[in-house]
Amino acid sequence: MAIRVGINGFGRIGRQVLRAAKQAGITDIDFVAVNDLTDTRTLAHLFKYDSVHREYQGEVTAGSNSISVDGGEIKIFAEKDPANLPWKDLGVDIVLECTGRFTDASKARAHITAGAKKVIISTPAKGEDMTIVMGVNHTKYDAASHHIISNASCTTNCLVPMVKVVRDNFGFVRGSM
Repeated sequence: MAIRVGINGFGRIGRQVLRAAKQAGITDIDFVAVNDLTDTRTLAHLFKYDSVHREYQGEVTAGSNSISVDGGEIKIFAEKDPANLPWKDLGVDIVLECTGRFTDASKARAHITAGAKKVIISTPAKGEDMTIVMGVNHTKYDAASHHIISNASCTTNCLVPMVKVVRDNFGFVRGSM
C-alpha cells in the first residue's frame, strides 16, 4: 500500500520533492494533494519548466482544482490555515511542510489536527519531535513518538554526514558551521 503524501507549499522544495519522486519512478508514494495559494495553471507551469532543473519530460496538465503529472491527479487547495485542509478525507499519511511559514511544531501541528498522521518540515524547526539527517541519526526515529519531524537545513544535510565520518574515525576538538 502506497504512502499518501500531501505537500503544503509548492515552491522550490515542494516541486523538487515531487519531481525527484516522479523521475526516480517511485511507486510506493502517492502524492494526493498540494496546498498553495497559486492557481493550478501557474503551479503546473512552474513544475513543468524549471530554470535550474530544466523542463520536466513527463506530461503535466492543469485542471480547475488539480494538476496531473504523468496521468496521476493531484488535488490542489489554496487554504491559508492548514487546520482547514482535508487531509483526513484524503487519507494523507504524511504532509511535507514546505512553505517556510509553519516551522514551529505548534503551528505545524495544524496538519495533524486536519487529519495527517505525520508532518515533515523541510527546514530547521522549533519544538519538533526530532530532527533527522539521513545517514546520521535516522535509525533513532520512533514512529510511535515522532510525529513532527524536521529535515534540518540544506547546509546541515550537506555537512553533517561528512562530519559524522570524521568524528567517528578521528574525533573532533571543536567546529563551527
